[in-house]
Amino acid sequence: MLPFLIVGGVGLAVLVISLLVGDIFDHFEIGDGAISGTALGVAAVVFGAAGVLTTTSGLDLVWAYVLAAVLAILAYLLALLFVKRITKSSDGIPLSAIGLTGVSRSDITPAGGEVSLDGPGEVERRLAYSDERIAEGARIRVIEHSGTRVKVVAE
Repeated sequence: MLPFLIVGGVGLAVLVISLLVGDIFDHFEIGDGAISGTALGVAAVVFGAAGVLTTTSGLDLVWAYVLAAVLAILAYLLALLFVKRITKSSDGIPLSAIGLTGVSRSDITPAGGEVSLDGPGEVERRLAYSDERIAEGARIRVIEHSGTRVKVVAE
């Protein structure tokens, strides 16, 4: 039972570090996000918990390892999918805002301004800029998207 407790404890530490500091594998270019510290932590915790539960229920040690490993792999895959989905939508910004329309909430100049866009997940104002001055309240269309800023033109 001790190996299950150790793996579960290490997994809990990895999970807490990943949640507090950020994913510890983000800085490495490994498999385009195929390795996630959060998902590894979840898998290790599930492995440890499943191993302890199956061992205390009287199952043979070999089957405890097999069951714990299968559950850990399933937990890893589910956690990885969940982490990827959350990461893609965590800031509420669509993958590309190009083509979205909206309304300018302030005067927009090359130096900047604010817009509200009509699109899925667009609930707040967004920083915008334009080559030409656009008056507040005018309808706009996004032609470029960089991070949270968008370049707009008047419609």
